[in-house]
Amino acid sequence: MAFWDYANPTRFLKLVETVLPWLTGLCVIVFAVGLYLGFFVAPEDYQQGATVRIMFIHVPAAWLCMMCYSIMALSSLGTLVWKHPLADVSAKSAAPIGAAFTFMALVTGSLWGKPMWGTYWVWDARLTSVLVLFIMYLGLMTLWRTMDDPIKAGKAAAVLTLVGALNLPIIKFSVDWWNTLHQPASVMRMDGPSIDSSMLWPLFVMAIAFTLLFFVIHLMAMRNEILRRRVRALRMRAASAAHPGTAAATAQPAE
Repeated sequence: MAFWDYANPTRFLKLVETVLPWLTGLCVIVFAVGLYLGFFVAPEDYQQGATVRIMFIHVPAAWLCMMCYSIMALSSLGTLVWKHPLADVSAKSAAPIGAAFTFMALVTGSLWGKPMWGTYWVWDARLTSVLVLFIMYLGLMTLWRTMDDPIKAGKAAAVLTLVGALNLPIIKFSVDWWNTLHQPASVMRMDGPSIDSSMLWPLFVMAIAFTLLFFVIHLMAMRNEILRRRVRALRMRAASAAHPGTAAATAQPAE
């Protein structure tokens, strides 16, 4: 069976039911290992002390908030260009997850910044652009909720998502383009990571754990969205049958 065959919502739901339990179990195991390594094995920093362990939550959350929006942007291309039947479902389901990871990154970053910078917040380029990303997530979620027609809402959200994707390189390279308080990249570097391996490996494991968590929640959210649209389609058909003269509203394909 080709990968594209899973574009059919029914086949996709069967795939989710098969994969989700194993993915959830793996996520729990990797999280347990990552938390143990990060909070019991990794040493304290000679300057930051125990507060450096915030990194094992903050950095993966920051990575995931950008990865989630990148997936939404790719899904938006699938909606507008290839008319993929699950593309809009993927983008809509990812938005609340991305907002949660972005909020987590902002909060943990503030808690980490207070002892290091002496303040919870500074309006530097990195922090401000991440705040803009959080607002964009909220705006997209609002757009989907305020439009009754899922097809029109999906197209409008896809256009807005692709425009908002311009913020991603700003977040990534802001510390290089402008003079900011936020430290530059210490893992993804051309000359190799500058962080010691005793902290790098726990961070790497936590990043995998957060990524697995995203896919677990995303698959569950996509499954719920497909079922919700099926219920909506059934209600529209019932309303159309009860009132033959009234045209039923268009529903997203969900069979």
